[in-house]
Amino acid sequence: MTSAHLLLVVHTGADAAAHLVEADAEHPQLAVMDVAATRGDGIFETLSVVQGHSQALEAHLTRFERSARMLDLPAPDRGIWRDAIIAVAERFADHDEAWVKTVLSRGVEGQPLPTGWVYGTVSPDFRRERTEGLSVALLDRGYRSDVAQSSPWLLAGAKTLSYAVNRAAVREAQRRGADDVIFVSTDGQLLEGPTSTVVLKRGKRWSTPPDDVGILPGTTQADLFAAASQWGLEAVVEPLTPDDLRAADAAWLVSSVRHAAPVRAVDGVPMAVDAALSAAMNGFLHARRT
Repeated sequence: MTSAHLLLVVHTGADAAAHLVEADAEHPQLAVMDVAATRGDGIFETLSVVQGHSQALEAHLTRFERSARMLDLPAPDRGIWRDAIIAVAERFADHDEAWVKTVLSRGVEGQPLPTGWVYGTVSPDFRRERTEGLSVALLDRGYRSDVAQSSPWLLAGAKTLSYAVNRAAVREAQRRGADDVIFVSTDGQLLEGPTSTVVLKRGKRWSTPPDDVGILPGTTQADLFAAASQWGLEAVVEPLTPDDLRAADAAWLVSSVRHAAPVRAVDGVPMAVDAALSAAMNGFLHARRT
């Protein structure tokens, strides 16, 4: 199927028992009073699909469950969400790259049952981003790096539907002549992109910021770090600063669908692009079948 395909996950009882109902993504499915639309009160995950195979499926389901806990949503039925993701992904077996999104909202305003659905579509062509790279702007996120501990109600590190700030940040980067954003905490810690994890290379050392600074655990970064030794690299999770980024030999924004996009400039200052390692990273990510 070349267009988007939708498979609804419908909760049918107070115990959140669920069953799958196939629906047409080209027709309306969401109630206008669903808080996914009116308040952004829900969670999501986006998985890469290569020739019908969903990638990092279990890691995404684990993160989906984590976000649900953070928002006090009912625990997702892992089995039925897995079945839905696989069923949608298989519709794209004839396409080299696609993506599948899972969404769980608190449901219709005033009603006790959540709403959930899974849909997929063919991916854009990211060859330019993966080879030529991205220019990024550093933007203050407005939170300290201890926000997850000091203010857990701000949901730092949860993958929520409330993406207006992330989209506004990208528009601000574009106004500054950049392609994307890397957020910085008010106390000077390097964080993440609006839809990506930051990875730096210094010598033979690969590094990424820790989750406890209020960022989303990166599924793509985790797979890359697990394979670091095949490129002769040591993978380390450690606090990082903008100065570390500027001093790095190379840097990437890594994410589920775009995969590894090298950073070619920071606030207008050029950075070296490691083309060989970028190609190896993207080749590895494309070849995953789990």
